[in-house]
Amino acid sequence: MLRFSPWKIALVYVVSLAGIVFTFPNFFPEDTVKAFPSWVPARQINLGLDLQGGSHLLLEVGVDAVVRDRLEAALDALRTELRKARLGYTDLDVDGGAVVLTMREAGDYEAIRSAIDAIDSDLEISREGTRVRAGYSEAKLREIRIGAVAQSIEIIRRRVDETGTREPVIQRQGEERVLVQLPGIDDPERMKDILGRTAKMTFHLVDETTSPEDARRGQMPPGSMLLPSTEGKDPQGNPVLYVVRKRVSMAGDRLVDAQPSYQDNQPVVSFRLDTLGARQFGDLTSANVNKRLAIVLDGKVVSAPNIQSPILGGSGVITGRFTTEEVNDLSLVLRAGALPAPMTILEERSVGPSLGADSIESGEIAGLIAFMAVGGFMILAYGLFGIFSAFALVLNMFLVVGLLSLFQVTLTLPGIAGIVLTVGMAVDTNVLVFERIREEVRAGRTPLSAIDSGYSRAMTTIIDANITTLIAAMFLFLFGSGTIKGFAVTLTVGIVTTMFSAIMITRYMVVTWYRTRRPQTLPI
Repeated sequence: MLRFSPWKIALVYVVSLAGIVFTFPNFFPEDTVKAFPSWVPARQINLGLDLQGGSHLLLEVGVDAVVRDRLEAALDALRTELRKARLGYTDLDVDGGAVVLTMREAGDYEAIRSAIDAIDSDLEISREGTRVRAGYSEAKLREIRIGAVAQSIEIIRRRVDETGTREPVIQRQGEERVLVQLPGIDDPERMKDILGRTAKMTFHLVDETTSPEDARRGQMPPGSMLLPSTEGKDPQGNPVLYVVRKRVSMAGDRLVDAQPSYQDNQPVVSFRLDTLGARQFGDLTSANVNKRLAIVLDGKVVSAPNIQSPILGGSGVITGRFTTEEVNDLSLVLRAGALPAPMTILEERSVGPSLGADSIESGEIAGLIAFMAVGGFMILAYGLFGIFSAFALVLNMFLVVGLLSLFQVTLTLPGIAGIVLTVGMAVDTNVLVFERIREEVRAGRTPLSAIDSGYSRAMTTIIDANITTLIAAMFLFLFGSGTIKGFAVTLTVGIVTTMFSAIMITRYMVVTWYRTRRPQTLPI
């Protein structure tokens, strides 16, 4: 018992000092910590949504829109192919989750089937008489839905990262929902606009043969559509509308950068395309000089400038009646990429900073009361050994906070509950050891033999008790939600530090005291 290896002594001092050092930055404001020299640890505990305030959003991905977009694209391509092959058809449309058409000649089925298969090999084709139907199987629909949600999560993560939000929580919930928690956000409406905007940009040629007024009266040419404008209303108070070709002249997925800038003292968005996109944009503008090209964002025409000359550099400008903030937000979402489907906000909660501060204060008070109560009980029950236990409990708290800071664990209100619980659990090990020592003293053993027997015989019970708690914490983390996971993390950290402080720190203090005093009786 009295043989405490030098490496164990060094480990006690190094780990205890490290816990104090990594806890140190949490005693200072964030601005002060940022001014620390580079060699000084400057990581603070990240506070969760319920502690520092922020926004909680539950979004639903409109995966049905993804399926319909794919079918619409297949329909446009099929119409072109059938006209090239001079195959007769009627009633070509998207209906019931499939592309449907009626053949004029039953003998054209194989040719039509080959055309559909060449456009999208995932479509399953069937016929009833002259009626042809092409749709996706259930397995393919599930694959499309999973891919759309995964892509949406990635795009949301990019947009949130662009805003500089620290430690956001972005995770899938169910099959078609995404949970987003943004700590420290003081403008939730702006974040809702940024996250909810699809930001799908396409380029369409303006149909100059038909006016918006004629289109509203039902005189819409085939292959064209009427779209609203972001410009709002004209001087007469009517909404500004554009008649544009349905066919997408160029998609915005070739965009690689978008930045806010100014043109004629007006805020605009400057965009840049990749090499392939620049070539496509150059071909498009070269073939349509003196025609108007509509820039469509999320189903609205942002601007429709006249192509005065070919644009060969792969860059352009989006103009409109934008404010500076709108230009910044539009640039952000374009850089991050378009969402594959529209998002619907199902649930929204906001936590104010003052409420978070109250939670922190309540947690601190609860932790202090727990520490005083537990420490006071240990001192009253075990005397000097209780003082050793209380001192180890202080170091244990430093170790917990130091580890949470080092690994940048996000601390939530349930996490504080886990820390408070750790305060009580931290002395369980010492209670087991000290009670065993008492029993050995009553049995007539010498102080040295009682201490040695107390630690050795209680060790099995200590390990069993902590491992079972660790298993419970593991299952809480694996199957629990965000707040439950926070509790599980702090509980796990507390178990690890508790084992170290009780087995190593308290034991080292008892050994040092016995070597120094050589008592004939134990003050326990």
